[in-house]
Amino acid sequence: MSFPIINRLVSRPRSFAAGAAVLLGSAGVVMGGGVSEAAAASPQTVAKQMIPDAAQYSCFDKIVSHESGWNPQASNASSGAYGLVQALPASKMSSAGADWKTNPATQIEWGLDYMNERYGSPCDAWDFWQSNGWY
Repeated sequence: MSFPIINRLVSRPRSFAAGAAVLLGSAGVVMGGGVSEAAAASPQTVAKQMIPDAAQYSCFDKIVSHESGWNPQASNASSGAYGLVQALPASKMSSAGADWKTNPATQIEWGLDYMNERYGSPCDAWDFWQSNGWY
């Protein structure tokens, strides 16, 4: 039996823990007689796992807080921007995974890649955001 999502997570070590947490949480996995940590993982918790540098996480947090309020389903009706990082067009996030509409870890991965490629880092993206009101 093949499990494409598990194979995708295993092939991406950077987001494995975060993706597994979201996957297990969405499946309602219960461990140790209580709700598992994965089931309770918020998008912020997932991002902290994916961004170990505290300064870079802080900058990422500021952008996402302004852009979507950490709502993975946030949508801008006028522009079509979508998700935690308000990708425009939203479908660009499909390059990080087919589950981009529903998986915060996929949205975070895409957002980090975008910030690193376009600006150099989340903090450089935040600097740009502060000057322009967008990134």
